[in-house]
Amino acid sequence: MRTVEVLIVIIIITGAFIISSFFAVLPWPRQVSPVNLRRLALTTMQSLDTNFDLSSAAFENDSAGWDMVQTTLSASLPINVLYNMTVYEVNGDENGKELYTPVKTASNAESLGITSDASTYLVASSNVTYAVKPEKIGEKSGGITLYILNCSDANGWWITGYTAQSLAQDLYNLLSPFFNATVMVQTTAQLKQLFDNQTISGLPQEKVQNAVIINTFGESVPLPQEYHEGESLESQGYDESAAYPYVRYCYTVGQKTREYNWTWASIVGYPFYYVSNTAAFALEDNSWGIYGMRMTYQGGVRAFLQGLDNQPYIYDNRGLTHDPGYVTLTSETVNNCNYYGIYPSSYQTSTRALSTSVISDYNLTIGFQVFNQAGDYFPGTLYNHVFSGSASSSGSFLAIGLTRTPDIRITEISLLSYYKPRLYASNYGAQDSSRLVVLQLGLVGGT
Repeated sequence: MRTVEVLIVIIIITGAFIISSFFAVLPWPRQVSPVNLRRLALTTMQSLDTNFDLSSAAFENDSAGWDMVQTTLSASLPINVLYNMTVYEVNGDENGKELYTPVKTASNAESLGITSDASTYLVASSNVTYAVKPEKIGEKSGGITLYILNCSDANGWWITGYTAQSLAQDLYNLLSPFFNATVMVQTTAQLKQLFDNQTISGLPQEKVQNAVIINTFGESVPLPQEYHEGESLESQGYDESAAYPYVRYCYTVGQKTREYNWTWASIVGYPFYYVSNTAAFALEDNSWGIYGMRMTYQGGVRAFLQGLDNQPYIYDNRGLTHDPGYVTLTSETVNNCNYYGIYPSSYQTSTRALSTSVISDYNLTIGFQVFNQAGDYFPGTLYNHVFSGSASSSGSFLAIGLTRTPDIRITEISLLSYYKPRLYASNYGAQDSSRLVVLQLGLVGGT
């Protein structure tokens, strides 16, 4: 009995399916798998304008360029695709509304039929330039000065393939548009002037307070003659018994960074690993053949952070970095790269990443994280020093612990990501500078 019921159900379902299929209206194959005419039109115009041929032809008065575009267009499209391409002049009326006037057209058919689609493409004339005007960092509060260490009487380290002076010039070209004043610190004597709160350029907008100072010397820091042990060792508080007495100078730099609310930027490697003055250390090298340098070893960055945090100076030579290997830019850094048009590799190698312990040990907060944290280490981060109970920072420190060779675009995007200056794009200002190209496509033949 059950078998008979199952057979009756199968017969009913099969009959319903046959009857519904008989009366169903199936779509055309073209409707089932259609050609995306709008996308095809846009990509075709982009291909035509790869070398600005379409832009040039849209503004030419003779027909030679336009005929060439039409020939290329016909060759680019499938044989069953019809087209109509029209160029419109874009103007504005007295009320500010845009008016579109056709100026030239090209077609391979009188009609595109009932199935068609179109895309638009805006082109500009050759007398138009596109420019971006950046906002000056801190312009609402009077502006911030950028100091770039370019000391001729110091040598760098961990900047293989470059000199500090070449890096300084490149950083000047990249960052000076964003600052109210950009000053090259040409000698260690001028660096001492900054330590004494004295301007060095004569520019009225130069300000020592709240400045950004970029050390282009890598793991080395220029040292003014006044801090040389042969002249004022005891007065500066140097410890002759210490293995590396010039660690005390790094403490002074930290104090000045806090006192003047500087942002001190170390562009690569282990910060404050050496000090350099080619006159003071003319006969001394860093054991790698670079003369004019003295090692501070691992204690240099600790001394700097002690000075930044206003702690008593204590000689501490314990290591503070680690080798995490490959590291990646944070998603926020990548977004800022797109905004500012700066594109370093998102994958870098870090062998000098600072320990996360600096946050609690020296009253630091993260101002901006350039690279993703690698375990217990920060490969590249801008730190703000904030005393407990305070709402404002007193000095900042950008430490980019990457392996040589330095990529100054990392320094650039780090500072821009922290200060966030806006970009103001210019408008097309030339008369009759814009034209709109409309490409309409249709299909013929086949089902």
